[in-house]
Amino acid sequence: MRVNALQLFELLLHSLLIHIEMKHVIQRLKNFSMVIMCCTSIQVIAQDTIHISLPEAEKQFIQKNLQLLAEKYNIDIAKAAVIQAKLYANPNLSFTGDIYNPELKKLFDISNKTGEYGIALQQMVRMAGKRNKEIKLAETNTSLSENRFFDLLRTLRFSLRSTFYDMYYRQNSIAAYQSQVIALEKLNGAYEQLQAKGVVTLRDAVRIKSLLYSLKAEQASLQNELNELQASMQLLLQNNKAIFITTVDKNNIPSDKLQQLTLAGLIDTAYENRYDLKLAENNLLYSNQNYRLQKAYAKPDLNLGAEFDKRGSFVDNASFFSIAMDLPFFNRNQGNIKAAKISIDQNKVQLQQQKQTVENDVQKALAKLFNTDKMLRSVDPGFQAQFKELLEGITENFEKKNISLIEFTDFYESYKNNTLQFNQLQDEEMQAIESLHFAIGKTIFNN
Repeated sequence: MRVNALQLFELLLHSLLIHIEMKHVIQRLKNFSMVIMCCTSIQVIAQDTIHISLPEAEKQFIQKNLQLLAEKYNIDIAKAAVIQAKLYANPNLSFTGDIYNPELKKLFDISNKTGEYGIALQQMVRMAGKRNKEIKLAETNTSLSENRFFDLLRTLRFSLRSTFYDMYYRQNSIAAYQSQVIALEKLNGAYEQLQAKGVVTLRDAVRIKSLLYSLKAEQASLQNELNELQASMQLLLQNNKAIFITTVDKNNIPSDKLQQLTLAGLIDTAYENRYDLKLAENNLLYSNQNYRLQKAYAKPDLNLGAEFDKRGSFVDNASFFSIAMDLPFFNRNQGNIKAAKISIDQNKVQLQQQKQTVENDVQKALAKLFNTDKMLRSVDPGFQAQFKELLEGITENFEKKNISLIEFTDFYESYKNNTLQFNQLQDEEMQAIESLHFAIGKTIFNN
């Protein structure tokens, strides 16, 4: 006779009191509703599935990432500022004419015979090399824009590569779960039939079912994590109409190549390739150039001019030469000069801080890589295949009643945990490699 859900729950509670090993079953059954919700949540709208390698992903990223493209416009804006800084001041032309001649009662009398008018031409001459200093400042600002772009590229590329490998190993873990789920679904179906016939106990049938539900819940959790990574990848590649499946042709890092890495050598590489460090250097250069420019602004410019007056001066057709300049009695640009000098000291401190940050980043990334690689190399390469082969034998022996249910479920737990840990360890090694690439600003391992 079949039992309803309430009767099943009562039997489970009774079994819990009698058999202490059943304490995990109830908790797994409580998670059943969560499994159903998670399983429904992993269904996605039909989209194109694209198998993509890392070089292909990087190519699309360079071509399509909008954040990168937007930052690139700042370089063109800065280059336009250089063009503007090179331009000379425009000359000033003025004309003065008579509105009304009271003797002749004539409006706008600017005729040569009776009228009055004057013409003046002025040109500002910038002193103390202000124009050249402004050009250099604009060129340094262009370098700042370029280095901001390349630093953003470094950051986003690290995010792309990190997400790529996270996706790959999440996919592997989900696939490992799926193979177990398929095997357990088959076994669960068989046990339901045997339990209905009274061949196996209800306790054994429920234990199998609870193990199946637990695996599905954990698989759904991994799928949700993969969905989050998928969304990040779609944003980086500016393509939310595709589901990306990452493919990796990965070889282990040669031991001799890893041993060739030295902290001093990597720090030197970082000094040459870290664009955030170059930004700090640019800022110091910019502040020095701005200080010199502000001191130049304290010196007044000259205004040279020529004037012609038809008949309004001491003689008709008078011509004049003019020269004018501000007298620097009060405003000698003292405040801006002081602020520029303080900015130099500030940027010196920030440059030193950035150098220490670079050194710490490289040291931390290298230690992480050595530690992860050491752990991964200690794992027998054939262990996973042996474990999987053994799992098939365990399942077959359990069906033949050669091993107990507890031994069977314990082995499944061990296999699952081992598979997850191995994938996580491989992922951590790739993340350590990418962290090192990010720390030195250059790719030295092609994975």
